[in-house]
Amino acid sequence: MSKLSPEELERYDRQMNIQGWGQKSQERLKSSKVLVVGVGGLGCPVSLYLAAAGVGHLILVDRGRFELSNLNRQILGQTSDIGRLKVEVAKERLLALNPEITVDALAMEITDDNAKDLVHGVDVVVDCLDNWRTRFILNEACVREKRPLIHAGVSEFHGQLTTIIPGKTPCLRCIFPENPPERERIPVLGATPALLASLEVMETIKLITGTGTPLAGKLLYVDGKDMDFAVIEVKKNPNCTVCGNV
Repeated sequence: MSKLSPEELERYDRQMNIQGWGQKSQERLKSSKVLVVGVGGLGCPVSLYLAAAGVGHLILVDRGRFELSNLNRQILGQTSDIGRLKVEVAKERLLALNPEITVDALAMEITDDNAKDLVHGVDVVVDCLDNWRTRFILNEACVREKRPLIHAGVSEFHGQLTTIIPGKTPCLRCIFPENPPERERIPVLGATPALLASLEVMETIKLITGTGTPLAGKLLYVDGKDMDFAVIEVKKNPNCTVCGNV
């Protein structure tokens, strides 16, 4: 594992003082590689907090450019960034926050052709997408490569979250056997993806450091309008076309 510099020991002091964390967990974060797919309402705070926590290598994937209507929730962008590639802006902001890490900015879309190569070799994949077609492509690649996948989705005041560990938990296709309807412009309060993104970061860090218990085999539903949280158990489908034989 990578050793921590004196500057890093000071930067991460507060979290290293968490009981059971210490220098070894921080070194695990520094040595880790995380793929963040989507740099929007979820991906901006996910990448920001992973960078702040000291994940050593972030790979950001998104082909989009900032629009004015993004700025109520995509917090790495500013008005002056409208028209710029999201991944390039995000890389600048993350390195300004934490120059000790490495950030790869890939202005591209996840497809059947490239998903396996993108997922291969990373420690955790974080689903920060806004469409189900690409989510299922990512899910299948993670199952094939046996890479943990943290899934979240949001709309309005609502969201859901689960941690998928191939071979141990249901995959996304087990949980959603039918494709949910796609929405071109999802209505959303900016604080909703911020909340779910923070939970995705917690799940990612727990997997890397071995701290706590991940949300594996469970699905968390969040209703921010009524401030209601529910966790339900989800079962692996032995006949799943994606993970049934894994």
